[in-house]
Amino acid sequence: MKFLHLSDLHLGKRVNEFSMVEDQRYILRQILQIMEEEQPQGVLLAGDIYDKPVPSAEAVQMFDGFLTALAGRGTLVFAVSGNHDSAERLAFGARLMQGHGVYLSPVYDGKVQMVELADAYGKVCVSLLPFIRPVQVRHAFEDEDPVSYQEAVGVAVRHIPVDTSARNILVAHQFVTGAERCDSEEVSVGGMDNVDVSVFDAFDYVALGHIHGPQSVGRETVRYCGTPLKYSFSEADQEKSVTVVELLAKGDVRIRTIPLIPLRDLRRICGTYAELTLRANYEGTNTEDYIHATLTDEEDVPDGMQKLRAIYPNLMRLEYDNRRTRESQTVEAVETLRRTEMELFEEFYELQNNQPMNEKQRAFAQELLAKLKEEGES
Repeated sequence: MKFLHLSDLHLGKRVNEFSMVEDQRYILRQILQIMEEEQPQGVLLAGDIYDKPVPSAEAVQMFDGFLTALAGRGTLVFAVSGNHDSAERLAFGARLMQGHGVYLSPVYDGKVQMVELADAYGKVCVSLLPFIRPVQVRHAFEDEDPVSYQEAVGVAVRHIPVDTSARNILVAHQFVTGAERCDSEEVSVGGMDNVDVSVFDAFDYVALGHIHGPQSVGRETVRYCGTPLKYSFSEADQEKSVTVVELLAKGDVRIRTIPLIPLRDLRRICGTYAELTLRANYEGTNTEDYIHATLTDEEDVPDGMQKLRAIYPNLMRLEYDNRRTRESQTVEAVETLRRTEMELFEEFYELQNNQPMNEKQRAFAQELLAKLKEEGES
């Protein structure tokens, strides 16, 4: 049985204030063309379908069109909500859509939806585990008290009735320890969202979402397919793709990738202002791409952003790499080293919450840091 593994569409996303809607429509059409060529039985869509819990009308229309096209081809869809999605909104109309082969994970209440399929090799069970937090698992199982994500996901997985004689697929949206992150992902302080890959041992293939770079973790069959588009310049060197998964006999899982070609690439360029201008004019580079430009001129170019945008209309970011900026970076690094752990934590808290810590929060954080330091020294 063949599946296409997708995740992290982030429909409606803006990157450096540039709307990605046109690029997303383009890449969804390309994915549908791949569906036409590959003829998979199903699509595994592992969360972060939307970029925001309350998506824009354009984003909803895009996903509606995508689902309608898949259903029209008779392709089954297995989708879970991610940390960027509203589980309640995504699950709206789920029971009605099942009649058209579209399975959307319900709001997590301790039960995980499982869909049974069959082919010449026997039964295939697809389980849908949406993004979960420890508090959700505690509410679902009063006799359990998971504190960490590792414990929470472990409890949730243990309550899935896995038939080990069948071939089992899990669609999930979590951070598995060891996966390489990108700048465009939501990061938890201290890696609190880490889940060990061993939690998924019962499954023949784990279709993961959350990490934006395509990669396997722990074993080949626990896989992040990555985003279909680049959403940060830390992803500039990645080749985006869709993952094709074929389940033959029990234990025989074949995985390959198909590259995706974006409408506009997202890339970095570096050189003097004159060099970048000449490169665009004479080297035939794609000036419509999304660009992060680094100028190496020793003197700042007046109105450099506006001038370069006349050549690179989708210039997203401009910075300098010269003697002045390198000296500034050195001073900044020294100042950071001089700050205490508490000062750094307070700065991080304010960046995350748009407000400073109150006295009660500061006292709690100081007590926690002191305790962690004592444990580290013992």
